[in-house]
Amino acid sequence: MLKADVLVLGAGIVGVATALQIASRGREVVLIDRRGPGEETSFGNAGLIERASIFPYLFPRDVSALARYAVNGANEAHYRLADLPAFAPWLARYWWESSPERAKAHALAALPLIENCLAEHEKLMAAAGAQHLLSKSGWLKLFRSEETFEPGREAARKIEPFGLKTAFYNAQQLREIEPSLQGGFGAVHYLDPASISDPLALTKAYVNLFEQRGGVFLHGEAKTFRPASGGYGVETEKGPLLAREAVVCLGPWADAVTGPLGYKIPLAVKRGYHMHYAPGVGAVLNHPVLDADNGFLLAPMARGIRMTTGAEFARRDTPPDYGQIETSEALARKLFPLAGRLDTKPWMGCRPCLPDMLPILGPAPRHKGLWFNFGHQHHGLTLAAVCGRLLAEMMTGEKPFADPTPFRVERF
Repeated sequence: MLKADVLVLGAGIVGVATALQIASRGREVVLIDRRGPGEETSFGNAGLIERASIFPYLFPRDVSALARYAVNGANEAHYRLADLPAFAPWLARYWWESSPERAKAHALAALPLIENCLAEHEKLMAAAGAQHLLSKSGWLKLFRSEETFEPGREAARKIEPFGLKTAFYNAQQLREIEPSLQGGFGAVHYLDPASISDPLALTKAYVNLFEQRGGVFLHGEAKTFRPASGGYGVETEKGPLLAREAVVCLGPWADAVTGPLGYKIPLAVKRGYHMHYAPGVGAVLNHPVLDADNGFLLAPMARGIRMTTGAEFARRDTPPDYGQIETSEALARKLFPLAGRLDTKPWMGCRPCLPDMLPILGPAPRHKGLWFNFGHQHHGLTLAAVCGRLLAEMMTGEKPFADPTPFRVERF
């Protein structure tokens, strides 16, 4: 039987960064996934390390916005009618957690994570030789009218007390920094975030560093995970593995482990899609650009221009519905000269979300030696390194750099 100090279930960016942070503190760590590292949810994000996302994505309270969502009239959020009954209790809790008072409390709880998210990634990137994947040019939030631009400016001003920088551009100023854009009344430039040109390559660079520091990656199926005498066991490609401690970093599949162990966690998914395009002849995109009024994002990537959609509320395993990406593509072609598609079909992934938009991070209360680190919603890439650090500090007896209490599973 293989043995280790710690087994980490899930080799997305969160699991890889967590395993790396633990191994860097001298523990023998085995990282387990049924697929290759970074090939599931982590493969398809917009590549943003969201240093400026102080406030979480909230359930809307504006009546006109709710009316649009109710009839699936907003491209940034779409729901499957057949799946709505399964989502209704989660949406009700999401609405409650999005009240101004509770949302502010959640934002302050997550503030140390956001403040340190980029710095922690930069430490790992430097060690992994992956700095070439990082751009520190921020990102643009584009608006189509003064009616939407003014609330956008107001929202941006709310992060300035936290020492974050923004810039506001009119249409002419926007064309000066993004001359290939063919529309836009104005934009907010969030200057502190960074972006990654190839999220999969970053995950693989972290895995290489993990292995250099003594870690082992093996294929295995999380469904075989079980408490065992002396710790926790799982079946791997090289036989059974036993570890004294285990960490669940399975994102939208975390319930495969937490459910059988008796934890009732309100974990849901917001699905999303992406497609890569070649830029038109002579066209260049210098920053990730979110079309705030139309609900899609264009990001310059190593493979081409990646277009990501908004959120789709549907069951995790429901077959894909490409309507949202088709609508987004039609709108995107009017904003930026996209040439042909570079992928054979759109990619689909699932963002693991808790209704308070905070991750679950910390010890499992009824299973000694079992730890959770999942539910990072839209910010898996953003929070991977910093949450990995916080959990590693808790596991190894270091003083945590931030209060982990708000992230404990007991809150549910």
